[in-house]
Amino acid sequence: MRLTLHTDYALRTLFYLALNPDRRVSIHEIAQRYDISENHLVKIVHRLGQGGFVTTMRGRGGGLVLGRPAEEINIGALVRFTEEDMALVACFQTGQTCLLTGVCRLQGVLGEALEAFMAVLDRQSLADLVASPEREALAKRLHGSH
Repeated sequence: MRLTLHTDYALRTLFYLALNPDRRVSIHEIAQRYDISENHLVKIVHRLGQGGFVTTMRGRGGGLVLGRPAEEINIGALVRFTEEDMALVACFQTGQTCLLTGVCRLQGVLGEALEAFMAVLDRQSLADLVASPEREALAKRLHGSH
């Protein structure tokens, strides 16, 4: 399974905000730091706002902050929210038929694998992913000090 860039950038945005909890961060700052398109990041931040993962404030002194504490942001829930299609193969998609349906064990095996993948993500919060001892190293990299 491969996560989309949308989910990758959403995770990076949340990491950045979790590592900067004491201030509001601009989309421009995040886009520049990760060298990603600011226009693309605006769409991702909008979607994260819809899900309550971030709170945005406009105007002077505006910016982004986490929408709730990092401990309450579940990585599995985030992935489910940002990924439009979790179907590993065509037969997982609604309305798709396959000649092998009913006699092929692959769908069951892949379904079990996807459940295991998501179960691991469900056990992790954003706070877990930016916790010590890696927190200091993450913060240094994101702020340009290698």
